[in-house]
Amino acid sequence: MPDKARLVVLISGTGTNLQAILDACRIGTLPADVAAVVSNKSDAFGLERARTAGVPAVARPKPKEQDRRAYDAQLADLVGSYRPDWIILAGWMRVLSDNFLSRFPNRVINLHPALPGTFPGTHAIERAFEAFGKGEIRETGVMVHLVPDEGVDSGPVLLQEAVPISAADTLATLEARIHTVEHRLLVQAIASVIHPSPDPAP
Repeated sequence: MPDKARLVVLISGTGTNLQAILDACRIGTLPADVAAVVSNKSDAFGLERARTAGVPAVARPKPKEQDRRAYDAQLADLVGSYRPDWIILAGWMRVLSDNFLSRFPNRVINLHPALPGTFPGTHAIERAFEAFGKGEIRETGVMVHLVPDEGVDSGPVLLQEAVPISAADTLATLEARIHTVEHRLLVQAIASVIHPSPDPAP
């Protein structure tokens, strides 16, 4: 694999985590180049972030009448055309089927704003905040994990970090703190798979 990895980033929204990746690539803290950004939402602001950075930005919404697996197969063809070393799901709001994942085994990385085994799926921060309000939890967190199959937010964890919740928090302050951790942790996780640390000698 070359010194710089080729990344294709999949997004669905504003692209703040994409921006963290683009910034880290630009200043050299992440040994990678973003080869393309793909969104399933034509109006995703993350596409504009990609264009501003001079990165190909592709909108690929799923037609309502199209089968999910057929869409994923076409998406895999599109992503594969950019010859990625890693595919990064940075706010991608669709569960990918094996028609996509089988094309890139152990090369799809997802960011999720919760700790392993907690709050899989959408609205994880809101659900954690509600659980805190009920006295069920004292912290939530962020994880970055591989996506080997169609399981939702359940793949092998690359990095995780707890984020405490305080009584003074609002949903907005908790979201802001989690997003700050996301931006840092995602870049760290990508760097760790591009240049893995050698195993310590026994």
